[in-house]
Amino acid sequence: MIADVVLVVVLPLLGGLAALAGARSRAAGSAAILGGVGSFTAAVVLAAHIGGLHHVEAWSGFLYVDAMGAYFTVVVSFIVVLASFGSAAYLAAEEARGELSGFQVRLYFGFFSLFASGMLAVFMTGNLGLLWVLIETSTLASVVLVGLEGKARSLEAAWKYVIISSFGVTIALVATLFLFFAASGVHLTSVQRLTWYYLLAHGHALAPASMRLAFLLAVVGYGTKVGLAPMQTWLPDAHSEAPSPASAMLSAALLNTGMYAIIRFRAIAIPALGANFPDTVLLFFGFLSVFVGVMFLVNARNYKRMFAYSSVEHMGIIAVALGFGGTLGLYGALLQILAHALGKAVLFLSSGHLVLGYRTREVSKVRGALSAMPFAAGVLLLASLGVAGSPPFGIFLSELTIVRAGFTNVNWFLPALLLLLLVIGFISLLNGTIGMVSGERPTVEVLQPYPGRSQRLLASVPLVGGLGALALLGLWIPGGLHGLLMQSIRAVS
Repeated sequence: MIADVVLVVVLPLLGGLAALAGARSRAAGSAAILGGVGSFTAAVVLAAHIGGLHHVEAWSGFLYVDAMGAYFTVVVSFIVVLASFGSAAYLAAEEARGELSGFQVRLYFGFFSLFASGMLAVFMTGNLGLLWVLIETSTLASVVLVGLEGKARSLEAAWKYVIISSFGVTIALVATLFLFFAASGVHLTSVQRLTWYYLLAHGHALAPASMRLAFLLAVVGYGTKVGLAPMQTWLPDAHSEAPSPASAMLSAALLNTGMYAIIRFRAIAIPALGANFPDTVLLFFGFLSVFVGVMFLVNARNYKRMFAYSSVEHMGIIAVALGFGGTLGLYGALLQILAHALGKAVLFLSSGHLVLGYRTREVSKVRGALSAMPFAAGVLLLASLGVAGSPPFGIFLSELTIVRAGFTNVNWFLPALLLLLLVIGFISLLNGTIGMVSGERPTVEVLQPYPGRSQRLLASVPLVGGLGALALLGLWIPGGLHGLLMQSIRAVS
């Protein structure tokens, strides 16, 4: 099992090693795909082993994977696969057009691999100090991808991203120190006082005042990474300026690392404080995020920023689900994490076709996409329907589960308010997307995004695979996935 853990983390580095050896976009992209597929395969095998053994542990808890960690590993490793295919096609097209130099391509794949490996390692440790280090490492690796194009706006977005995210992660470090202090009255070693499953087992003995501060600071600190309002200001800039496959990784994978940390802190806080305080904090930040995301969706002018604000909305929905609590709330939150990851990966990857074809990211300048590029625009429209919460896609099922949890566990007003915000978000997102894909074929020249057959195939694989998985998730939850979800809930309950 430890071998599976190592493979999950190490295999994504293949693309970076190829780039380091001087490979161009095609060879480096192929190595990234190979590493991503291998990592996902190892993650599935690891999840299957966890189903029988409940957890894998070594090195005093510095390596620790339970069902929750295995679940996030499967989700993020699958996104890495989709983004690897998208990166191979997108970077080859940009290099062929002279938009990116060979050095920039190698830089991309080098840091793409570090980014993927760092995120996957987050879910492989039970030590909250090491978890903090790994989340900060993934932040630093992804900054290079945001500023890769070297333009004024992308460099500004990269600086904004690293400053705000690092400030948030610093707050998360303070939260970790308060948690360490909260356990000072418990007979644990210094390492055990930062090992989350020891803290969970002794949660009733943690100092309430310190634990209250630790949880609040964790939600603010890691919530900055997640993009919870009002800490979300870095997210639209970074997502809109990064290359589209990197945007897919940021939105569909990176945000989940912060949410994973919040879920762990919530599990520790409930035995010490009861459910009322943690759930109230999550409901406050969750509803604020949904509101802010929806309001910015109403008048979005840049379609990549529009998809980024949709991520703010969805992260808020997940926080609300955690705040609703109970098995149903946690189940809905975890299902939403998977469905959002699939939908947002497809949205950003398909938006890459528009960026390459129309050479703009402005909503008003993209018209008639269904006529100009039927496949990519059709996928974009379907993915928008899925992300907006339309049946039969997986997000409809997860949001329905979350609303049911609200009506079951809290006052009816809160789930009713969530429904109202979801309707506004649905209309706003589809209004922007339909405006881009509908209408007559544009009079301006639309370039062929991927002129080569192999490039078109590489670019199509993640769109078909991600959209198919999102649709399947809305119709059928496989028994293995359901079992892993239930085991994950038990791991933090």
